Amino acid sequence: MSATESQEDRSKLEQRVVRAAEGALADRQFVSAIDVLVGIGWLAGSHVEEWRQGRVGCLEEVAQVDHAKLLAAMKLFRSWATEQGLVPSETAYVARTRDRRTLQFSNSGDLDIERAYRTHWVSPILSEAKRRRLTERQSRPADLVVVWPIHEWTCTECLGAGDLLIMEGPGPLCLACADMDHLVYLPSGDAALTRRAKKASRLSAVVIRFSRARKRYERQGMLLEEAALDQAERECLADEEVRDRRREREETRRASRDLAFQAEMAAAVTRLFPGCPAARAEAIARHAGARGSGRVGRSAAGRALDPRTVMLAVGASVRHEDTGYDELLMSGVPRAAAREQVRSEVCKILESWQAPGPS
Repeated sequence: MSATESQEDRSKLEQRVVRAAEGALADRQFVSAIDVLVGIGWLAGSHVEEWRQGRVGCLEEVAQVDHAKLLAAMKLFRSWATEQGLVPSETAYVARTRDRRTLQFSNSGDLDIERAYRTHWVSPILSEAKRRRLTERQSRPADLVVVWPIHEWTCTECLGAGDLLIMEGPGPLCLACADMDHLVYLPSGDAALTRRAKKASRLSAVVIRFSRARKRYERQGMLLEEAALDQAERECLADEEVRDRRREREETRRASRDLAFQAEMAAAVTRLFPGCPAARAEAIARHAGARGSGRVGRSAAGRALDPRTVMLAVGASVRHEDTGYDELLMSGVPRAAAREQVRSEVCKILESWQAPGPS
């Protein structure tokens, strides 16, 4: 490989690393090496989860590339983080196993490499107190995870089975062999009860189940000590009325904040597209900024009113409302092809809106 080709490869890798790092930083105000390696496709999220569960010797064993490429990406990431003025913060990584052993990242176990993986880079805009709380939260041992299997399975110790299993060591264990069969199951749904029961329980585990429809594991509930659950239920009954009033106040505050945010987004739409009718700008803001919608307006960039994100929201509205895009999709035209067919129409409308509206 020539020096020019090598430099081009490095430049492309650097762009991928920076994009992945910027995305993670925007979402969470910090970014880790794992975030970057998953973001550029060199680590699969499912493999990271297996590693966290202690089922993989070290993280590099499940990487899609060799050690040299991993180190190159790590070096680029560290240089970018330093240039951005991010604050380094070492974070503990422990396995989601009963022994809570320290997780290993590299095949070699080299201390400097392990430290580089453990280091999270935190946004400098956070106060020292917030950075400290973030570090404490990230270093807190992760919950034990128990799986509600969808297929038949066999315990590696007693050769039995059961409704739940925990992955540990060479294979799955039933709860009896894992010394967790005394715990009781609490389904998800009551956040206050779950929070209090978990706090009071000396041993607990999150129960997850694989969703075939969504192709991912989803939380179902928790396993807790029965005495802790009883205590939490009594506490919740004692202050139920107070919590109901607090919940109502919080819903009112959230609604007020949402209205204020949508008004700000509508104003941003009007600034970028002065020819857009005011009622349409308000409708775009309501749709894109709806809480819990997962739309572009609720992303970190959307909440910051990033101009590119606002333009994406306006473009999406025009595509769906002012063209035959939805009809094309319903007729079976692939999404990319449908977008291409209406692209010129969308651009024409956006250009007309970028001109000043009537005085």
